[in-house]
Amino acid sequence: MSSDQLSPLIADLHLLTVLAATRSFTETARRLGVSKASASMRISELERAAGVLLVRRTTRSVGLTEAGQQLVHEMQPAFNRISESYNAARDLVGAPRGLVRVTAPVALGRQHLAPCVAAFLQRFPDIHIELELTDRFVNLANEGFDLAIRHTNTVPETHVAWVLCETRASLMASPQYLARRGMPMHPSELSAHDCLLYLRDSHAGNWTFVRQLARKGKRQFAEPALERLGVSVAGTLKVNNSEVLRDALLAGLGIGLLPDFSMPLDMAPTLVAARTALPPEGAGLAWGGPAQRPMTPALSTCQTLVPVLPDWQVQGFFGERIYALRPWSAQVPKAVQCLVEHLRQSFAQGFGAAMASPAPR
Repeated sequence: MSSDQLSPLIADLHLLTVLAATRSFTETARRLGVSKASASMRISELERAAGVLLVRRTTRSVGLTEAGQQLVHEMQPAFNRISESYNAARDLVGAPRGLVRVTAPVALGRQHLAPCVAAFLQRFPDIHIELELTDRFVNLANEGFDLAIRHTNTVPETHVAWVLCETRASLMASPQYLARRGMPMHPSELSAHDCLLYLRDSHAGNWTFVRQLARKGKRQFAEPALERLGVSVAGTLKVNNSEVLRDALLAGLGIGLLPDFSMPLDMAPTLVAARTALPPEGAGLAWGGPAQRPMTPALSTCQTLVPVLPDWQVQGFFGERIYALRPWSAQVPKAVQCLVEHLRQSFAQGFGAAMASPAPR
């Protein structure tokens, strides 16, 4: 087939690469701004022109045939280079503009990212943002996202990463719960408590505690001694959203591990103080300064939360940094660069708890 004959099919070939990533005619149509019926019809026309079946359709799924997979495998790098070249040329002149698709966790996105996005769009009116909040792990390349905001300890080698801020997670409980059940003084005591679990995997009911031990002598450059302890915990609630977990803690349902970005709005001074010393016995149940921003209705009628076992750190559930991530490419669109820089400035101070002493490794 000559280039002249191929030209009318270029858009349909690109549609095929998007379909290969989404495995859904509905999602493909949404991303390309066409109807589902149009997307399906264009694939059928492409198959007639090629003389071979490219897509295998069933009532429940969409997959590519061997011929379709080979075609996409060979075309995708070319379409990526075209996109990068076009974006680079467009960024040479004028104000930053274009669509930036962003994904972020629900709680972090609602509480902290959304206000940043609003300010950003006022500053850059020619940039459009499509923000999808989800607690599932999104494949950026396959699902067509330009940027992901994630709290993690590791960054894929295939991605570009910008650090936005440090973040910490702390065991918390309400004063009502602690008055009723008592303050645990050691992780082993948690087996007798109601523990609310962040539902991430099958190990949600096993918490690994770490704390730094004071070394005897003055070995200035020695590695810190760490004490590790595994504890099995259980309770009446497992949830994969830290806002729901926070509200359950405020309701006095138990003890839970909560990231600093989901803390009640007056908790930052409390958490910083708690990193340096345990509260005196019988004290500390009403810590916390005045709110820095208006409370949501759910929080305005509740008391604050109290740190539990503040000299121990639970590892393996929440990352220690907030990153902006994107799949590696030779060129980063100017609109994405502007958004990342705006987020770095907005998140620079962290969320309060991260200002405390570093977590043990």
